[in-house]
Amino acid sequence: MATYLYRLGRLSFRRRKLVLAIWLAVLGLFGVGAATLSGPTSDDFAIPGTEAQQAQDLLGERFGESPAGGAEARVVFAAPTGEKLTDPQNRAAVGRTVAALRTGAQVADVSDPLRGTINPDGTIAYARVAYRVPASEVTDADREALLAAAATGRDAGLTVEAGGEVLQSEPEQGLSEVIGFGVAAVVLTVTFGSLVAAGLPLLTAFLGVAATMTGIQVASGFFDLSSSTSTLALMLGIAVSIDYALFIVSRYRHELAAGRTGAEAAGRAVGTAGSAVTFAGLTVLVALTALAVVNIPVLTEMGLAAAGAVAVAVLIALTLLPALLGFTGRRITGRAGRTRDIEADGQRPVLSLRWARAITRRPLLTVGTAVAGLLLIAVPALDLRLGLPGDNMAAPDTTQRKAYDLVTEGFGAGFNGPLLVVVDAAGSADPQAAATEAAGTISALPGVVSVSPPTFNPAGDTAMLQVVPAGAPDSTQTTDLVHAIRDADPQLRDRTGADLSVTGTTAVTIDIAAKMGDALLPYVSVIVVLAFLLLTVLFRSVLVPLKAIGGFLLSVVATFGAVVAVFQWGWLAGLIGVDQTGPIVSLLPVILIGIVFGLAMDYEVFLVSRMREEHVHGAPPDRSVTVGFAHGARVVTAAAIIMISVFAGFVLAPDPLIKSIGFALAAAILLDAFVVRMTIVPAVMALLGRRAWALPRWLDRLLPNVDVEGERLRETVPDEPPALPQPVGAGR
Repeated sequence: MATYLYRLGRLSFRRRKLVLAIWLAVLGLFGVGAATLSGPTSDDFAIPGTEAQQAQDLLGERFGESPAGGAEARVVFAAPTGEKLTDPQNRAAVGRTVAALRTGAQVADVSDPLRGTINPDGTIAYARVAYRVPASEVTDADREALLAAAATGRDAGLTVEAGGEVLQSEPEQGLSEVIGFGVAAVVLTVTFGSLVAAGLPLLTAFLGVAATMTGIQVASGFFDLSSSTSTLALMLGIAVSIDYALFIVSRYRHELAAGRTGAEAAGRAVGTAGSAVTFAGLTVLVALTALAVVNIPVLTEMGLAAAGAVAVAVLIALTLLPALLGFTGRRITGRAGRTRDIEADGQRPVLSLRWARAITRRPLLTVGTAVAGLLLIAVPALDLRLGLPGDNMAAPDTTQRKAYDLVTEGFGAGFNGPLLVVVDAAGSADPQAAATEAAGTISALPGVVSVSPPTFNPAGDTAMLQVVPAGAPDSTQTTDLVHAIRDADPQLRDRTGADLSVTGTTAVTIDIAAKMGDALLPYVSVIVVLAFLLLTVLFRSVLVPLKAIGGFLLSVVATFGAVVAVFQWGWLAGLIGVDQTGPIVSLLPVILIGIVFGLAMDYEVFLVSRMREEHVHGAPPDRSVTVGFAHGARVVTAAAIIMISVFAGFVLAPDPLIKSIGFALAAAILLDAFVVRMTIVPAVMALLGRRAWALPRWLDRLLPNVDVEGERLRETVPDEPPALPQPVGAGR
């Protein structure tokens, strides 16, 4: 591989104008396609194979355009202190508000809050606003009409608040990218000491993200994509594009400092560092595409889009970056025009070399301390609870949260998360009797506050029951009730021929949490096995891949502990703008495992590939660890700081999912890069010594030799004489 990539890097450098023209043409085509072919995104959330989704599909089939298949909002009324909503003036104000609610163009029905949904004291009531379309299709005009109607009641002296899925807006995160690029610019400038060298990774990142985002827009014209599809692609596109370019540019400067010409330096940089970038990218691709194992469409879309961003980043790093290096000439070395050796005669060793030597002197103590610290951080993960963000997780000063609290105060927490029970009586001789018996069976279950009368579809073979639980939507009591209703299905079917199923937002949340839990082990197994094979081929070792995977598991459990401590327990929540603690978003564990695994393997490849290079070139074990670490540590440190900054920028997003993903990824990179890769890895490599590179002979014969360390370049590409000083701007 090193030889092929060497030729690719050298060719791209020499034919830089052609390569640049090709990439600009690709970007232009994507831009035109995005402008002409892009389609709308959707917020619909399907979870195939779960009972809640099957029940929802049945409702759509049997009820057609019924409001049951559309979105719903809730408008809550509270009377002034000492008054009741049934007082004449308050009754009139409620009536005017309900009339205003009915003016929405997409509104199908508005219930009367003073009939059936008023508390016994007559002080709090709520109206259900049913829409003809799903929440993702409710227009801004209808949302504004909902809020304007609530203002009508407030003007009359009532407390009126609104909540529900209709008011959940799409996240805005434009500042996140700006912060990420800004910090990256500062870190790159400090790392390289050259504005030109710092600008190249930023330029390639910008071009890579532009290509990915326009490509996703083009794909949206042919496929139904979620509005969240581009989120991970944007995060990872910025981070890995900068990282990969940083790694190759650093090696290019090293080759220039060794006296090679620009073309030769570019070829060798792509042949060696580019090999590591290729395999690092492959591990990320494996982790992201394996998200399809979970079988949740939105996760699959996010994973594939992010994998596309990583693939584009790798292609740009291997082709466009060496072409751009050709335009910079020797200006990329900065004012000093040199790169300091890590251990030059007469100079103090650089910090990374001193750190590596300190770790390898006491490897057992280092490993024990680092592992104990990570396990301590991981302790809160034992209390991990999963859920989906709702009105209960909204900021206390929002109308959604106020509506939630008013309903809890007036009726009980369960009224915020009613269950929708579907009675499929198509196979029953008496559908009416079957639905009535189902309602009676559910009413007798513990934890049930009320069961509504059955509502039948036009054909009369399917009924809906609304069940109000006693517990809050995210409580274990409500989860137990959902399971109890489902457990009653076989007996009801035997007696009446009808089937029971449970859906609604609360049941969907429960099913997602269960599906995520069931998918974790298969998902982790897939990415671990595939990554183990890739790393075994790359390092020609069995112990090094096992060490890499063990370090990843430590990083993940410690990150889960940090996430639970902040988002569930509320530790330091105010510092990152967490307004309300609660269960961790159900999708986060799988997303976190996939992304962190890929990025952790990036740093593993960047560090250990250089250690292997020193080993293959004859260095003794201790020196191969310390010198290889010192060569890669500066770049990995800069890359980690950039990634942490990019992900931390997303903590500013208002959406709880985006905020938690940003925090989790930033924490994971901090722990993995600086504790696992920069501390545990060199210590373990020192303990293993030559055994780290041991490989059974039969396996050695089976594995292809990818030559990531560039040994074949020494054999097939002779060292050229030192290059003569070139004028600034000379590329060849």
